[in-house]
Amino acid sequence: MTLVLVGASLVVYLLLMWNQETVMRGLMISQYYRPTLPEIRDGQVWRLFTPAFLHFGIFHVVFNLMWTWELGRLIESRQGSLMMLVLFLISDLAANLAQYLVDGPVFGGLSGVVYALFGYIWIQGLTNPRFGIRLNPPVVYLLLGWFVICWTGILEKLFDLGVANSAHTAGLISGIVLAGAVTLLQRRMA
Repeated sequence: MTLVLVGASLVVYLLLMWNQETVMRGLMISQYYRPTLPEIRDGQVWRLFTPAFLHFGIFHVVFNLMWTWELGRLIESRQGSLMMLVLFLISDLAANLAQYLVDGPVFGGLSGVVYALFGYIWIQGLTNPRFGIRLNPPVVYLLLGWFVICWTGILEKLFDLGVANSAHTAGLISGIVLAGAVTLLQRRMA
């Protein structure tokens, strides 16, 4: 599943370089802020998930794919591809809807999912001894530090970079909530 996410993101990134307008039109959550999500109401449900595969620039795609690869493989090695798929679907949906509702339809990237994977592993490592993975504190500090830096707005002011803070936040929250739910479920089953 991790390999599928990374591969799909790379293919879409290459397609964006070839024909950005067509790819964006087909994969962004909507072309409209108002009315709300008309394409999805018309049956184009894939748009709820496909913004994750849109990346705008080499730093954006490398950062997201590196963290997806590292964190996704940890989850798959412990809990399998199905759990990784569930995490992706739930966190991607939450991140995309949050970002759309706050800032409109023009956004993309796996960073909301990355923050969900991070939150999931972080909380599982703290609350579920059977999970068997604890993130090193520098990784936790790095990802939380980047989260805070993004929210300050400094990247937008200094480098004119758009940051999907609502997607990051919704992803992190969904990962933490899913980790708590899985831990509780496993305790009840034990």
